[in-house]
Amino acid sequence: MASFLQLGGLLPLWMFLLLSGGVAEAGKVLVVPMDGSHWLSMSVVVEKLHQKGHEVVLVVPEVSWRLATSLPYTVKTYKPSYSLEDINHAFKRFSDNQWDNINKGLLLLTHNPNTTLFFDYVFSNCKSIFQNAELLQYIKDSAFDAIFFDPFDQCGFILSKYFSLPSVVFMRGLFCHYQEEATQSPRPLSYVPRGLTGLSDSMTFMDRFWNYFAFLEELSLCPSFFRGTLAFASDILQRPMTLRELYEDTSIWLIRSDFVFDYPKPFMPNMVFVGGITCHESKPLSTEFEAYVNASGEHGVVVFSLGSMVSEIPTAKAMEIAEALGTIPQTVLWRYTGTPPSNLANNTKLVKWLPQNDLLAHPKTRAFITHAGSHGIYEGLCNGVPMVLMPLFGDQMDNAKRMESRGAGVTLNVLDMTSDDLSKALKAVINDKSYKENIMRLSALHKDRPISPLDLAVFWVEFVMRNKGAPHLRAAAHDLNWIQYHSLDVMAFLLAIVVTVVFIVVKSVKFCFQKCFGKKGKTKKPTKSKSH
Repeated sequence: MASFLQLGGLLPLWMFLLLSGGVAEAGKVLVVPMDGSHWLSMSVVVEKLHQKGHEVVLVVPEVSWRLATSLPYTVKTYKPSYSLEDINHAFKRFSDNQWDNINKGLLLLTHNPNTTLFFDYVFSNCKSIFQNAELLQYIKDSAFDAIFFDPFDQCGFILSKYFSLPSVVFMRGLFCHYQEEATQSPRPLSYVPRGLTGLSDSMTFMDRFWNYFAFLEELSLCPSFFRGTLAFASDILQRPMTLRELYEDTSIWLIRSDFVFDYPKPFMPNMVFVGGITCHESKPLSTEFEAYVNASGEHGVVVFSLGSMVSEIPTAKAMEIAEALGTIPQTVLWRYTGTPPSNLANNTKLVKWLPQNDLLAHPKTRAFITHAGSHGIYEGLCNGVPMVLMPLFGDQMDNAKRMESRGAGVTLNVLDMTSDDLSKALKAVINDKSYKENIMRLSALHKDRPISPLDLAVFWVEFVMRNKGAPHLRAAAHDLNWIQYHSLDVMAFLLAIVVTVVFIVVKSVKFCFQKCFGKKGKTKKPTKSKSH
């Protein structure tokens, strides 16, 4: 009893030490996010950092879709070079252009005026930041422990170098081949598909041919796509820069993927997988959606969303989709804000917004129609819902291929498909038990981990803040040139030794042969006796 009382008396002291220790370890992190759907997953990490007592400072443009200033963090804004109308118009051109041709390669993505205008606006944010002298001075005076950023607009890399801040990158992937070069993570073309190809890791000869062609396309097109960024970085940092040099000092790469979703390939130890970071405990459905689900009866519901950034589609295509949805007995909850199709069936409910994760977690959800964005795919994967995948742009074709190759869904080309194609795909994933079994197996594999993706991401941000980076994870390969990395100098030296030895042996044999047999081979001519 006495020991219990002593323990109780010490409890407040323990709590004080625990709390004071947490406060002492609290750091200050500069956050440079990317607007749009990218912020959905990054905001979860930022919120957790804030909850743990770290001082979080966001640098965001005054004009944005989701980066609202009414946040519980310190928010520093800068004036961008565009208005909200400008960015909306640019993204609409970008989005509408996807309905002309889904299978866009790198050439059309990086050199089409309908898409490059949007990228130009995004890349211009960095110039706006560096034109704000007051903001730059604030960052300089604040003594941040680390910078945490989305690399889509490349600005975080420049800020990290300019202010000599240890950096943590949060991303799904980057265009082109520069990241793998900067991280010293080789991507053998024989089994690692290039981005935007829609290939799997099991490639035929022709697949490997096109994969190699895609890599050559990157080598030829990517330099011009990033030319403006590199020119700006070189101007700010006062020395010529390459993207490899810009990327290679990153302390930790947090990658929104894992090997349940992505294909196995080589990675360095400072590359950490946090795929499924938006998978969270489901909340009870609202009265409206609970009523929809309950009214579906034994057939259940199908959830249909093309992501947070695409909410309407061309009328003719919408009517084809509506016709297909009317052929299944399930209730379809379709997030759609366009003009309702005139042939909309009674089983289809149009909503401007839906609680996607909560609906996918409901036991009566039978299928998920998605554009194959990484957030949606992971929510479908976490909740074990088979998918019909209709990719639109970017990495979505690759994402869809990964799910289809694992038997967790059916991929359709949204431009070429007919209502009959969509109907058959829905009936397949709903009625063929193999799709449900495969997605449940993948879901179990994804969840079988010692720490959640969110806690893992927060740990590594804190690690970099505490230790001022992660230099012990930096491979010595960064210090080698191309000849040293591939040991070409060693091969040349060994070849020189072999050639020298062969030369000496040949010369020695030839010399011995001549010494031993050279005179014997010569016969004296007989001298004729003179006759008298």
